[in-house]
Amino acid sequence: MSDDLKAIIVDDESLARKGLNLRLDEISGVEVIAECSNGREAINAVAELRPDVVFLDIQMPGMSGFDVVAKLQQDDMPLIVFTTAYDQYAIEAFDVHAVDYLLKPIESERLQESVDRARNHKAMDGSVTDKQRLLELIISITGKSETSITQLLKDHTGVNAYPDKIAIKDGGETTLVQSEDIEWVDAAGDYMCIHANDQTHVMRITMKELEAQLDPANFQRVHRSTIVNLDRVSKVCSHMNGEFHLILKNGASIKMSRSYKEKVKHFF
Repeated sequence: MSDDLKAIIVDDESLARKGLNLRLDEISGVEVIAECSNGREAINAVAELRPDVVFLDIQMPGMSGFDVVAKLQQDDMPLIVFTTAYDQYAIEAFDVHAVDYLLKPIESERLQESVDRARNHKAMDGSVTDKQRLLELIISITGKSETSITQLLKDHTGVNAYPDKIAIKDGGETTLVQSEDIEWVDAAGDYMCIHANDQTHVMRITMKELEAQLDPANFQRVHRSTIVNLDRVSKVCSHMNGEFHLILKNGASIKMSRSYKEKVKHFF
């Protein structure tokens, strides 16, 4: 069925892995396809098996759960459910848009809720995480008020979720580029080429990291290595072979991958 979930469990404690596996086995429509004892195994398993959801322990020797998420750079990022015995990581979980945050020992009812939440996110076909629901989750975990949590988030991430300017370092110089001036971004190995105001700035950053700084209301991935400012698109051209190209206001032509067409068509 379409709402079935393929899951990977990541925890350095074997008993924790087995216990979670047994509980997930009792939930209909969940298949545990791998267990990993450390972050490196998890990264390799995700790349090879492409799970829908990863139940990821935060505190692990060598590489934490947050380190694992930072290393997952493939286009189809799995849904992340953090599992931990500590509640102080809830804000960081919010930062990386985790689907859920389970406190150990994990109760069966909470695990069922988490699976339902993951199913809902899978059904949304890659749309942005519902921040209000996760905010409510953090409030329930920490016992803090919404005002208090909101202020913590502002202190932790800055007042604006997406910065007005992107800082591009080049040697001893830093160039500040207005986000709204960015026309498109394409990848060149470990670097991103940021095209803005008829200039190209080279920035050492991953596509995922840069994408997280750009407001998805304006910036969308149209190819595995290309992000486009939709405000700069003047028309969409289709070709006989089924491919599409976005024509920007400056005349640039950007190839759009078929797999991304459905994600951006509602913007035009």
